[in-house]
Amino acid sequence: MTGHYQKAYFLLSVAQTEQLPPDQGIEVAIVGRSNAGKSSVLNRITQNKGLARVSKTPGRTQMINIFVIDDNRRLADLPGYGYAKVPLAAKRKWAETVDAYLSGRECLQGLVLVMDIRHPFRELDQHLLDYCDKRHLPVHILLNKSDKLSKNEIANVMREVKKHLADYEMPVTLQLFSALRGVGVKELYAVLDKWYGYHP
Repeated sequence: MTGHYQKAYFLLSVAQTEQLPPDQGIEVAIVGRSNAGKSSVLNRITQNKGLARVSKTPGRTQMINIFVIDDNRRLADLPGYGYAKVPLAAKRKWAETVDAYLSGRECLQGLVLVMDIRHPFRELDQHLLDYCDKRHLPVHILLNKSDKLSKNEIANVMREVKKHLADYEMPVTLQLFSALRGVGVKELYAVLDKWYGYHP
């Protein structure tokens, strides 16, 4: 089941969508706030701790990083957003790059949105979900760092998040995740397998 993703390798980093590989096959993108643990999620998916660089300084990745799974399937790691120390010009550049990617990429099958379970639905998460709703783009939300909360706290967050998502018309799914502990990996594989067209 995990074999497909363990073969993933880094292809290239691009600053502009024109530099992306040909718009064909199937692409799934991972996006989230700079400190939500996006790189750790990517490394957990591929079972490769060195695939995505886990930076001690959130907001370092301002490029779109493309990872190849096979000849027909890719993972796109979009730049992290919302880090306070990133200059305003860089934030605008992020918005332009991500907007161009989401609106123009025909091969994009779905978006994995990584949120820190302790701080879900910050303003930029909300903007992203609203945008995906308009495009009817499927979104799978990972409430990452679930190991940081108690069972009661998790139950409260899940209830609030589900209530929040009820207004959306796009296909949106939700799960608990811990990149650190490996919680929720099988559930995430099931979603990715469906998007990529891998059959059991």
